[in-house]
Amino acid sequence: MEKLRTGEACSMSNFKGRVGLAQRVLPRYRASFFDMLAERCTGGFSVIAGQPRPGEAIGTTTELREAKYSPARNIHLLSGPLYFCWQRGLLAWLRTWDPQVLIVEANPRYLSTPHAVNWMKQRNRPVIGWGLGAPRLRDGLAGLRQARRQRFLSQFDALIAYSQRGENEYRRLGFPADRIFVAPNAVAPRPQAEAPKRNVKFVTPATVLFVGRLQARKGIDSLLRAAAGLPKELQPGLQIVGEGPARLELEDLAAEVYPAAEFTGALYGPALEVLFAAADLFVLPGTGGLAIQQALAYGLPIIVAEGDGSQEDMVSSVNGWLLPIGDEAALRAALAEALSDGERLRQMGAASFRLAQERFNLEAMVQGFVTALNEVTK
Repeated sequence: MEKLRTGEACSMSNFKGRVGLAQRVLPRYRASFFDMLAERCTGGFSVIAGQPRPGEAIGTTTELREAKYSPARNIHLLSGPLYFCWQRGLLAWLRTWDPQVLIVEANPRYLSTPHAVNWMKQRNRPVIGWGLGAPRLRDGLAGLRQARRQRFLSQFDALIAYSQRGENEYRRLGFPADRIFVAPNAVAPRPQAEAPKRNVKFVTPATVLFVGRLQARKGIDSLLRAAAGLPKELQPGLQIVGEGPARLELEDLAAEVYPAAEFTGALYGPALEVLFAAADLFVLPGTGGLAIQQALAYGLPIIVAEGDGSQEDMVSSVNGWLLPIGDEAALRAALAEALSDGERLRQMGAASFRLAQERFNLEAMVQGFVTALNEVTK
């Protein structure tokens, strides 16, 4: 079977074995993906996950429609760059569920992962790591840290990356190319209806949408200042959707520099869909990328900062602007360019919608996982 590398439409296959997947936490936005993947794993599919640290502002769920859910107890150790997590209950779940294939997050900070891998290896069963990639290390300990990465990754029978960049980073570390699969990061299914109808000319002012966790690395402060620096006739209505530790600080900044910004809090389902459909432009000025795929599915042009690799897969000059992280001047210039040409912006939105139909959707993500599952069990 040919590997799925870029998420193109392909024939949908199933995996006939029993699958277990270990997550540190189970975000609400992943429920649809796990349920869709469970439908394609005909031998059964179970997820084990614990709770986030206080203050992480991750909306979690324990309710899955098709997949089975098992709770773990996460023991959080230290913080910041020294953070580690031990997942209590992982081995007990493995003994009970007895998966034929295990999928884990390819994150060496999760200290219980090697124990789960060893449990599977003792039974000659494959383990797949799932991760963003392995960016270059540039500090004084880069050599030692890279060797540790290579040892950690070598325990997996295959790797699933979110993006083409992630695949390339794993290859650069020496992981076999034929054992790396790309499953484009997605939260929305392939659009079945037509894209939302939008007039070529904006209703003044245009609406710019941000969706994500409210934390420093998302660059929302830069978005507020960049919007404030636009000519009055171009200044948009800003919809800031999400919760997080930086919300009060950002609301204070908005009151000072851009009172037109509206903070809605976290929204899901129909309430969020309404805002996506009503927006003219989606902006993600910091790191992250999951909401980009939602924006594609709603036919929105996108301004996004370079990040984990998903961004450069999903956004180009055809459907938006890809900016250096932290470049506020570039963000302001992109906003000015976007909001000055409604017709061009609508054409970009149509290109985004085509990408969601053809390449970046839940179905393509699921197919990437199913392909990897079938390959490691040949």
